[in-house]
Amino acid sequence: MAVETLSPDWEFDRVDDGSQKIHAEVQLKNYGKFLEEYTSQLRRIEDALDDSIGDVWDFNLDPIALKLLPYEQSSLLELIKTENKVLNKVITVYAALCCEIKKLKYEAETKFYNGLLFYGEGATDSSMVEGDCQIQMGRFISFLQELSCFVTRCYEVVMNVVHQLAALYISNKIAPKIIETTGVHFQTMYEHLGELLTVLLTLDEIIDNHITLKDHWTMYKRLLKSVHHNPSKFGIQEEKLKPFEKFLLKLEGQLLDGMIFQACIEQQFDSLNGGVSVSKNSTFAEEFAHSIRSIFANVEARLGEPSEIDQRDKYVGVCGLFVLHFQIFRTVDKKFYKSLLDICKKVPAITLTANIIWFPDNFLIQKIPAAAKLLDKKSLQAIKIHRDTFLQQKAQSLTKDVQSYYVFVSSWMMKMESILSKEQRMDKFAEDLTSRCNVFIQVGFLYAYSISTIIKTTMNLYMSMQKPMTKTSVKALCRLVELLKAIEHMFYRRSMVVADSVSHITQHLQHQALNSISVAKKRVISDKKYSEQRLDVLSALVLAENTLNGPSTKQRRLIVSLALSVGTQMKTFKDEELFPLQVVMKKLDLISELRERVQTQCDCCFLYWHRAVFPIYLDDVYENAVDAARLHYMFSALRDCVPAMMHARHLESCEMLLDCYDKEITEILNEHLLDKLCKEIEKDLRLSVHTHLKLDDRNPFKVGMKDLALFFSLNPIRFFNRFIDIRAYVTHYLDKTFYNLTTVALHDWATYSEMRNLATQRYGLVMTEAHLPSQTLEQGLDVLEIMRNIHIFVSRYLYNLNNQIFIERTSNNKHLNTINIRHIANSIRTHGTGIMNTTVNFTYQFLKKKFYIFSQFMYDEHIKSRLIKDIRFFREIKDQNDHKYPFERAEKFNRGIRKLGITPEGQSYLDQFRQLISQIGNAMGYVRMIRSGGLHCSSNAIRFVPDLEDIVNFEELVKEEGLAEETLKAARHLDSVLSDHTRNSAEGTEYFKMLVDVFAPEFRRPKNIHLRNFYIIVPPLTLNFVEHSISCKEKLNKKNKIGAAFTDDGFAMGVAYILKLLDQYQEFDSLHWFQSVREKYLKEMRAVAKQQNVQSTSQDEKLLQTMNLTQKRLDVYLQEFELLYFSLSSARIFFRADKTAAEENQEKKEKEEETKTSNGDLSDSTVSADPVVK
Repeated sequence: MAVETLSPDWEFDRVDDGSQKIHAEVQLKNYGKFLEEYTSQLRRIEDALDDSIGDVWDFNLDPIALKLLPYEQSSLLELIKTENKVLNKVITVYAALCCEIKKLKYEAETKFYNGLLFYGEGATDSSMVEGDCQIQMGRFISFLQELSCFVTRCYEVVMNVVHQLAALYISNKIAPKIIETTGVHFQTMYEHLGELLTVLLTLDEIIDNHITLKDHWTMYKRLLKSVHHNPSKFGIQEEKLKPFEKFLLKLEGQLLDGMIFQACIEQQFDSLNGGVSVSKNSTFAEEFAHSIRSIFANVEARLGEPSEIDQRDKYVGVCGLFVLHFQIFRTVDKKFYKSLLDICKKVPAITLTANIIWFPDNFLIQKIPAAAKLLDKKSLQAIKIHRDTFLQQKAQSLTKDVQSYYVFVSSWMMKMESILSKEQRMDKFAEDLTSRCNVFIQVGFLYAYSISTIIKTTMNLYMSMQKPMTKTSVKALCRLVELLKAIEHMFYRRSMVVADSVSHITQHLQHQALNSISVAKKRVISDKKYSEQRLDVLSALVLAENTLNGPSTKQRRLIVSLALSVGTQMKTFKDEELFPLQVVMKKLDLISELRERVQTQCDCCFLYWHRAVFPIYLDDVYENAVDAARLHYMFSALRDCVPAMMHARHLESCEMLLDCYDKEITEILNEHLLDKLCKEIEKDLRLSVHTHLKLDDRNPFKVGMKDLALFFSLNPIRFFNRFIDIRAYVTHYLDKTFYNLTTVALHDWATYSEMRNLATQRYGLVMTEAHLPSQTLEQGLDVLEIMRNIHIFVSRYLYNLNNQIFIERTSNNKHLNTINIRHIANSIRTHGTGIMNTTVNFTYQFLKKKFYIFSQFMYDEHIKSRLIKDIRFFREIKDQNDHKYPFERAEKFNRGIRKLGITPEGQSYLDQFRQLISQIGNAMGYVRMIRSGGLHCSSNAIRFVPDLEDIVNFEELVKEEGLAEETLKAARHLDSVLSDHTRNSAEGTEYFKMLVDVFAPEFRRPKNIHLRNFYIIVPPLTLNFVEHSISCKEKLNKKNKIGAAFTDDGFAMGVAYILKLLDQYQEFDSLHWFQSVREKYLKEMRAVAKQQNVQSTSQDEKLLQTMNLTQKRLDVYLQEFELLYFSLSSARIFFRADKTAAEENQEKKEKEEETKTSNGDLSDSTVSADPVVK
């Protein structure tokens, strides 16, 4: 409040002590400090996030690349502005034509060359069906139409260029000149015209060399003939056919007859309606010839030299221009013609594009036959001979060339690294820029050009002359391809620094050019004489100056060169000034398009046509694993043809062509490198692990050594849209092989585990642990398999009653398969519980067949009579023999059966009968295991239910909550599953009872009375079984283990089951057979012991040994009988041996009555409860 009452004058009279200023400065300082700290903090964050920012770029991983090519946004009319209107128009017309030619050239190189070259690719002869050729050509017709329009456009442009040039150089003295042309040479125009003629010439060469295209064209025409005869069949209107045929004929005449270039130069250049005169224009003819000579002079000096940049392409243009000149003016300069041909000694062939090679001598002789006739045949022949010798020399010098280029490129790379990593010094900035410019252009780009030329010329010459290449040449050429890609990658890796330098160098060069032009301009201005020509020169120099003040775009550089064509007349520049200016302009051209030019030179698209060398290259890489990293360069080169393939038009989509190429290269890589590598690594690991076997000489001093581990240190190789990881490929192969072989032979698990560890130690491969059990496989034989082959299963497997396990009888492997409850439970979990009943049904079918054989055996007269005799004998002597069946009688029965005959394997009928009973017992054991497996599976499934006694009803809960119908269905389903599992796990089905109930009535029928003798055959059977069992167990300790076994409880199961079916437990027990056996053996053992005591006094060692062995044998027999007795007693428990059939029936009746009464009680209770519910 006090402040407001102060007088307003006080504000102005306040003392200024300078404190405010100091305060402001302090604040500014603090703000500056804050900014510095914040900047450094941001830089630290940036460095932490990316350690390679602006440092090194990766050609294979970067999703973004930097393009430096400046883009012109002003139109030509805006750029070409001077006071001199006439000059403006002349320069604008020529600049527009040059731009048009560049556009046409670009379209031809990207779209038309590639479309034609790749026609017919991507379909092998084996995969081609009849009619495919015509379909491909049908798809291609639209492309040919586009090409036809393109060619017509080229003709129009050539015509216009000739007319525009002819209009400027008029020989008519009377006619007014547009501008003074003495000393004005628009060389740029002629160079551009040469480029356009080269395009037409290249199209001719491509089509001429394309046999597939011509073949398909012929087939397509034939197809049209057949369509003509029956158009309705093909669904085509007849009136449309005629125009189409005419159109095809036009296409054929224009494109396919090799007349594209010829038709262009044979155009009527003279205007018929009194327009521009061309052929009679002598001034133009002289100017034309002068320009061709000037271009040729530049080309000839540098062609075939290390400093060559684009002279070859210009030479093709010069040849085209020379032929055009001859066609228009009909004069030939023989001397010049000869010097054109002499170039062929330096350069016998030129690659136009991809695999298309062009022979200048053939072209010149063919197009100007008149001049060719004047030359002697010897010199023409000499050119052809020189071509062969050139190729031979090239092949010989290739290895040397590779070595020298290797050194050059390596040192250049070091230079690049050192120059680009140095900070630029401001005091020596200009020198620094010049040195950078030289390293970029004169070294980097020139090497790329030379290497590219060597590869293309050599490979294409071999191909066109159909001569075989030696392996050494192939390897050398592949090394050059790698060097070429290394140069490209070098420029790419340092993209950021190169980009920075290029813009500085461009400005520096523009500055030098502007200085040079301003000197000349001053000279022109200082001369006071006025003339139109001087005015043109001044306008041209001003135009050049204005255009140079801006980005170095293609259009601006073109206008500068056209302006300088006018501006250099009248000695405006001294000779020592003009040459440096031309050098600067050339450098400016190269440096402005550096990235694009490097890319063009390093483009290895031509390798697609020479991909036959790839297998040899891979073999070489494999043999010399030291520099395996070069694979990256080769794959980068192979990938170069992908953009070109995108222009293929003969297939449904270019993707098909790409897939075909991808597949082909991948197959070659797998066959010649990856698979060999896998096999070699596996072999090495095997031999290293099995050194103790001394398999072969592995002394590295004798057999040599390859360090294949180098392949695994390679980064993944990029190809198409995926990465090929050699390490992962080999690791996967080894993992798969080791896993599969371990599953086949589980006992070898330790060996493979050792090999796995060795692979990690020696090659650094991260292997996956197999996690296979070293003893048992939980899955085992599948229930379904056993069920389908139960007859084989029961004969091949032995049953163990106590452990509930089946063991294979014999096997060819080192191990025996076993089947236990877990296996069965796993199978039931896989197939569902429904399989259990099916299995029991299958077992029932099997038992039916076996019981039929059983019945036949029992019915056999020899057997039946002996059994009846034994029963009668037992009845007679049982009172005397304490109701025990005599052991001797059983032995006698056994011997008697053997007399009836034996099989080739040495088995008696009783042995076979024992086997039959064992098989029946095995089937019953299997049924028991199925039941146990089912219970095991159910209890596993239900173990997550908290209380089996009190399971919640989910359906009711869902109803209470009022949830959706689907939820209700799901709850109902869950309830039913839970109740099923609860029921299954609680009781399980009584399968044994079922199998007894189904067979017992039949067995006990009067017609099967012969089966009632079974109980009396059991003693001899047990005797037979014990002898068999002892012999099997003894074989376990022998080397040859065929027939060895330690368990066969199937027999006990079978006997117990059959006795139950016949209700003969009491009859069998009445024999007291096992007591009789026990007494017999104990008696013999006592006798032997007595004898031993007597003999021990007489000291007869041999006799003592014999007695010991006898004692041991009796022990074994007694023990075996005891075991059988226990097994049989156990098996009888399953079949309720305590009850006879009559007792069981009685029990059944009582149960039924109980249920009836309980049902009655229940119905009463419900009736009484009804009213309460209401």
